[in-house]
Amino acid sequence: MAQAWKCSGLRWSADGPVLVWDGGRHSALTRGKRVAFGVAEGGVRICVGARGHTCPVGAAVPGRSTGARCEECARLDRAHSVAADTIADDPRPYHVYLAWFGPGMVKVGITAEARGSARLLEQGAVCFSWLGLGPLMAARRTEELLRAALRVPDRIPYAEKRAVRAALPETAADRAREVAELYERAVALPAWPESLVREPLRVVDHVGVFGLGGLPVAVGQVSELVAGGAVGGELVAAAGPDLHLATGGGVVVLDTRLMTGWGLVPAAVGELTVPTRQFKEAAGVQDGLF
Repeated sequence: MAQAWKCSGLRWSADGPVLVWDGGRHSALTRGKRVAFGVAEGGVRICVGARGHTCPVGAAVPGRSTGARCEECARLDRAHSVAADTIADDPRPYHVYLAWFGPGMVKVGITAEARGSARLLEQGAVCFSWLGLGPLMAARRTEELLRAALRVPDRIPYAEKRAVRAALPETAADRAREVAELYERAVALPAWPESLVREPLRVVDHVGVFGLGGLPVAVGQVSELVAGGAVGGELVAAAGPDLHLATGGGVVVLDTRLMTGWGLVPAAVGELTVPTRQFKEAAGVQDGLF
C-alpha cells in the first residue's frame, strides 16, 4: 500500500507557493508542474484540530468544508483570533491595506506588520497597497471607518475572485487604478485615528507571481474530494489557496483547503475523478507526494 500523506495546506513564501505536509515536508508548486494525487480508498476526512492541537475525538468532517474542522475545534480556533476579532490586546503593530481582486472588487483589511505581504498572497489579492500602520485597535477602527464611510467591504467571496482572474485588465496601471482612487478617498477622511501612521501609496501587483497573464478561462472547480478519487493536471496558475490545473476537459480550479484532513496517495495517471462544479459560463521512503 502506498504511503498516505496529510496536507497541512498551501503556504506562500518569497519563492512562491508550496504545499505543506504533516511532519514539515514541502512540495514546491512551479508553473508547468504536473500535480497528481489520489485520496486513499476507504478514507474518511478527519478534523485537523485547532491551534496546533489534534482533534480530541478525531471527528469526521464534510468533504466540502474549506475549514476541515468540527464545530468544537472551529470554535476553539476562533476563540483567539484577530480575524474573528476576539483579540484586543495584541501589542504588535498592524498594517491596514487595500486589496484589489478584479474590477469593482476592492476590500480593506488588516495584517500584522511582521507577516509582510503573506496575507495578501494567501487571499489571492491581484494587487494591493498599504494604507496605514499602528496599534491593533487603531487599525481596527480604520477598517471600520472605511466600511462605514466609504462602504468598502472587508471580505470578497472566493467564487467572485475566481470568476474574473482570466479577464483582468492587461496593464498594471489599469489594475492599480481602483486602489489608488480609494486610497485618496480614505486618507482624506477626517476621523483618521491619530495613532495610525499613514503609509504612502505604493501598489504591488501579483499578476506575475500568480501566473495570471494569459490565464485560460476555467471551466469549473473541484467541489470536494472523495475516498478513491483522484486529481491530476498541469499547474498553470496559483492564487491564494487556488490551483488552476489544465486537464483534458479544460482548466479546473482546486481549492487546496479541500485537501486537508484526507489521507492522500500518489496517482500515476492523475485523471480528475472527483466531483466538480461546472461554471455556468467559461469564465523507498518517498520524498514527497508529487
